[in-house]
Amino acid sequence: MNVGFLGLGLIGASLASALRDRPEIHALIGYGHRPSTVDAALLMGVIDRAVEQPEHLLDCCDVVVIATPTLLAQEQMVQLVRIAETMESAPILTDVASVKGNLWRAVESMGLPSWPEYVVLGHPIAGSERSGVHAAKADLFVDHRVILTPHEGNSAAAVQRVATLWQWAGAEVISMPVELHDKVLAATSHLPHMLAYSLVDTLAQSDLSVDIFRYAAGGFRDFTRIASSDPVMWRDIALANKDEVLSALDAFSAGLADLRAAIANSDGEQMMTIFERAKSSRDTFVVKQNTKKDETDGV
Repeated sequence: MNVGFLGLGLIGASLASALRDRPEIHALIGYGHRPSTVDAALLMGVIDRAVEQPEHLLDCCDVVVIATPTLLAQEQMVQLVRIAETMESAPILTDVASVKGNLWRAVESMGLPSWPEYVVLGHPIAGSERSGVHAAKADLFVDHRVILTPHEGNSAAAVQRVATLWQWAGAEVISMPVELHDKVLAATSHLPHMLAYSLVDTLAQSDLSVDIFRYAAGGFRDFTRIASSDPVMWRDIALANKDEVLSALDAFSAGLADLRAAIANSDGEQMMTIFERAKSSRDTFVVKQNTKKDETDGV
């Protein structure tokens, strides 16, 4: 099959790289709005050829992966669906955006007779604080999960083909409802990024910022690593998943207020309750993750 990539950043370029040597792939075709990015993708062998306009991917691809920031992906999905609806045989359209609800609602608001059976929304739970085509890694998705949020109007064949692409890239594919996806990701991914950005920004504006960053230990570096992620991408995620991100922030703020009160009141017993509860939860999570990895390694 021919696979097209609308966007040649970290995720799109990494998926293309992962599919590069699959015998089932005939050609990898890309579009990028920056000529320098397209030139780099061609030079690196990430794609075989490029098209001049996004809609041209519809004419030459069996699957088109929209791999752009969340809000832009929403616009592009609507644009491509509008054209695909006029085609006798439309390619499968999928995406990699971190928020699914906004794309879902955008397609539903187009006023089509039914959900396009060829639109299969997805999200790889993998990434890096680095961005751009030069950050591409062919093994980025190995042993990582990809969440698909299929619609009841999807054809089984379209869902299976998208799942197969990710499996070829080494990922474990699971499915869940759109609403659950956005709630879970707000808590496990979007909230930590908001906290890391806020913490680094707060400390950077401190009078002691020079000494703070000079003497920061490894834990600070590890916790704040994700604050080096692409600001545009995370701005879009916060806007697209606004309600769920705010809910997660409110829950965290309440927990932080409890901890602050315990410290202010010198309530060591309450602090121990919070710390031990957190440690137990974290340790359990690590054990489960290691068990899963051992089971995967043993297959």
